[in-house]
Amino acid sequence: MLKRLLASREILLLGAIMALLALIATRFPGFVAPSNLAGVFNDTAPLILLAIGQMIVILTRCIDLSVAANLALTGMVVAMINVAAPGMPIGVILIVAILLGTLLGMVNGLLVWKLDIPPIVVTLGTMTIFRGIIFLISDGKWVNSHEMSAAFKALPRTELLGLPVLSWIAIAAVLIFALVMRRTTLGRAFYAVGGSPHSATYTGINVGRTQFWAFTISGALAGLTGYLWVSRYAVAYVDIAGGFELDVVAACVIGGVSIAGGIGSVAGALLGALFLGVIKNALPVVDISPFWQLAISGSAIIIAVAVNARANREKGRIILKSAEHAA
Repeated sequence: MLKRLLASREILLLGAIMALLALIATRFPGFVAPSNLAGVFNDTAPLILLAIGQMIVILTRCIDLSVAANLALTGMVVAMINVAAPGMPIGVILIVAILLGTLLGMVNGLLVWKLDIPPIVVTLGTMTIFRGIIFLISDGKWVNSHEMSAAFKALPRTELLGLPVLSWIAIAAVLIFALVMRRTTLGRAFYAVGGSPHSATYTGINVGRTQFWAFTISGALAGLTGYLWVSRYAVAYVDIAGGFELDVVAACVIGGVSIAGGIGSVAGALLGALFLGVIKNALPVVDISPFWQLAISGSAIIIAVAVNARANREKGRIILKSAEHAA
C-alpha cells in the first residue's frame, strides 16, 4: 500500500508543493498563513478551470491551444454586452459566456472530427482567429472598470463561507469532473480513446465524436473562465490572458497527464495548477523577476514530459520481463 502511494504522481506532486511551501516559509512565514494560501488558491482558480478542460482534451490524444483566446473573446463579448445593457441579469451573462465558449470549442472539435485536421494545427489557427475577432468587434479598444456595472464585477469577488465565489466555482468544477471522469460512460470513453483509439473503435466508441466532446467541454470551461477573468480583473482587451495557454498545458503535464493520451486525472490537473500557482505567487515575494515565470513553466513541461516518458518505458520493460518469465 505504501509503495503504491509513493509511486502515485499525485502524492509526489502534493509532497513537492508542501516542500515548496515549507521552503518559502523559512524566509517569509506570512506566505503560508491560511488567508494568504486562500488568496493563492483564488488566484489559481482560472488556471484550474482551464486545466481541467485541457486535461480531457489531452486524454484523447489532442491539444487545445486556443483556450486562452477563447477566454479572451468570450470575456470581451460579455464585457461589451454589459456596457450596452448594464441591467442584464448576471445569470444571463453567465449563460451567454458558457454558450459562446462551448460554440468556439465545438468549432475546434468539428474541424478535428470531420475534416481530420491535426488538433495542434486547428487550435493554432482558431487561436489567431479568435484574437482577430476580438480586435474586429472592439476596434482594438479596452473595456475598463468604470464602464462595467457593479453587479458584473461583484460575482467572482463575493465571499461565501470565507472564500470568494471564484474559488467555489473552481472547487465545484473539480468535484463535478472528477465524478464525470470516474463514473460516466463519456469519462471512460475519453480514457479509452487516448489509451488505444483502435481498440476503442472495436468496442463501438466513435473516436472523432469523443474528441469533439472533449473540445466542447474545454470550450465551455474557457467561456465560463472568460467571464470570471474579465469581471474579477475589471478589464477586457485584445491580448488578455496572452500566453496563458502555456501555463494550462504546463499544469496538465506537471500533474501527470500524458501528452500521448490515456493517462491523467482531475486531481493531477488540480495539483499541477496549484504547483504553478504557488510558484507564480512566490516569485515576487522572493524578489525574482516575473519574466522568469515563462522559463520556469517551460522547464517544468520538459522535466515532466521526461519523467512521464521514463515511467512509461519502465512499465514497458516490466511487461516484457513478465512475458519472458511466463515463457
